[in-house]
Amino acid sequence: MKFSIMVSEGPYTHQASDTAYQFAKAALEKGHEIYRIFFYHDGVNNATSLTTPPQDDRNIVNRWSELAEAHNLDLVVCIAAAQRRGIVDEDEMKRHRKDGHNLAKGFRISGLGQLIEAGIDADRLIVFGD
Repeated sequence: MKFSIMVSEGPYTHQASDTAYQFAKAALEKGHEIYRIFFYHDGVNNATSLTTPPQDDRNIVNRWSELAEAHNLDLVVCIAAAQRRGIVDEDEMKRHRKDGHNLAKGFRISGLGQLIEAGIDADRLIVFGD
């Protein structure tokens, strides 16, 4: 089966991110395909490279990046939600004349059209978060 996933809650504040990660990992291990993972609302906070949890805690951002690299996953961050929360890639940094960018490795910024496409092209769109 081909899944798309939407994560709408931030890491360390809600179980949704951890549960979505575990679901994606288990689905891939069982041979299913993940078409796209879309981060929306506070879920975009899963994509900031500035997250620095204590060393004895899980690094949720790094887990997503590593999973994406291992399985060639498409991790898409909603551009409007990201900019409102101070998350920009290099292009948006230049466009808005910011001092730096903080989009974590393996993520890309795009619009809601990517979420619609993910829902159309997957067999199931699963939402994690309120």
